[in-house]
Amino acid sequence: MAKNSSSFSALEQLRALIRQHPTPELPLPTERELAERYQVGRREIRRALDVLEMEGRVWRKQGKGTFLGPDAPAQPLLLQSLPRQSNPLEVMEARLQLEPGLARLAAVRASGEQLALMSRLQERMQAIETDDGDQHELWDSAFHRTLAEAAGNRLLLGLFDALDAVRRDSSWRHVREMARNPARLGNYDRHHQRLIGHLQARQPEAAAAVMTEHLLALQQALVDVLPANEEPRS
Repeated sequence: MAKNSSSFSALEQLRALIRQHPTPELPLPTERELAERYQVGRREIRRALDVLEMEGRVWRKQGKGTFLGPDAPAQPLLLQSLPRQSNPLEVMEARLQLEPGLARLAAVRASGEQLALMSRLQERMQAIETDDGDQHELWDSAFHRTLAEAAGNRLLLGLFDALDAVRRDSSWRHVREMARNPARLGNYDRHHQRLIGHLQARQPEAAAAVMTEHLLALQQALVDVLPANEEPRS
């Protein structure tokens, strides 16, 4: 069977494994075993474990294995009736309705640990080579999900996860790659930094405004590369 090259597949599978893992004292399967089980590369398994380790979900000890961390993953509500057929610009429209509100709530409710995690995730994004799209998408998704979790509303978190899964559909990867360039990535980094600043300062309206600015920039990048017949309907 061909292996899926996306780290998202590995991350989603590992999140599910952690929820089902019987006891923190038992290590998770080895990277080789996980790669074979989920039909992904070992590099993608390592990248997914990097995200989970930074989130505090797991910890790793050389020669011993990977173990569950102190916190179990948040359990978003499942919205199985959500329509699955869409396109990138419809997803951006939905994100513009949802994520500024999440940023507003996170500015009020985020814990110190969540704010620190978002800062670490942002630092990690800045350190990635501009041509490594897989890593950029992986850590960017982790950043936005941490913010969504910090909003403290499980229903909204479930909506976020559903949208995030749709936006990362593998059939749209080429479009996302075309919409990404160093100048845009630098602009997105500045948005994230400003957003973290407003969250830390407990400024909900300013946080929502920066999130809106960020998503509008992402939307425009997609409009610039998508065929005219996929642009938003008037």
